[in-house]
Amino acid sequence: MNSSLSVSPQSVADRIIVPLDVPTEDAAIALIDTLPEVRFWKVGLELFVSSGPSILDYLKRHQKKIFLDLKLHDIPNTVAGACRAAGRYGVDLLTVHAANGRVGLKAARAAVAEGAERAGVEPPKIIAITVLTSLSARELAFDLKIPLELPEYALQMALLAQESGLSGAVCSPQEVGQLRQICGDDFLLVCPGVRPKGSVLGDQQRSLTPGEAIAGGADRLVIGRPITAASDPAAAFESICQEIAAVV
Repeated sequence: MNSSLSVSPQSVADRIIVPLDVPTEDAAIALIDTLPEVRFWKVGLELFVSSGPSILDYLKRHQKKIFLDLKLHDIPNTVAGACRAAGRYGVDLLTVHAANGRVGLKAARAAVAEGAERAGVEPPKIIAITVLTSLSARELAFDLKIPLELPEYALQMALLAQESGLSGAVCSPQEVGQLRQICGDDFLLVCPGVRPKGSVLGDQQRSLTPGEAIAGGADRLVIGRPITAASDPAAAFESICQEIAAVV
């Protein structure tokens, strides 16, 4: 278990990132207002393409932490340009694909720092996508023709990110224990695909419960539909906080 974070109610809430997986800024604001207890929100491709950086401004005005999950993947120069632009937003986390390769990852790290310095803000921590949690081992092998077993491939992608100077990685809960053991306590590990007991898995192929993921070494959990689609979202969020508090 990673015990680098305190066990105060505030720090427990900080370990849960709730996605704003909605198509418009108005819908996002409504969700934020419905869950004032949530301290950390994820803005992904759909909402960012729809609303642009104005939703980031709204979150910052309300003292929320921001995970800008754009999963950038392109040639190094293009990824660097996007990271330079994103660096000025003052967000907390930013994702790029580890499959950008060593040159691309190093370019991203340098560019995001440059953009943040120009804007006079703290640079976001860049974390690398290892393997999408929607992918199964069979798809990795047969569709993508990756010759490694899925856990080994996820580990290699995380190590590449670490060696390139990135702050952490995104991985499924089923790989987080191995990554924590090998990458060490200072490497930030964020786990999507987390589902409380009894929840529908949906498109998540490699899931664990929040307590299991935290016990395995995750620093942050991305949990969407079990909270946002619950009949009582605030109660669902509180229940997950209690489950996490019991294992940290």
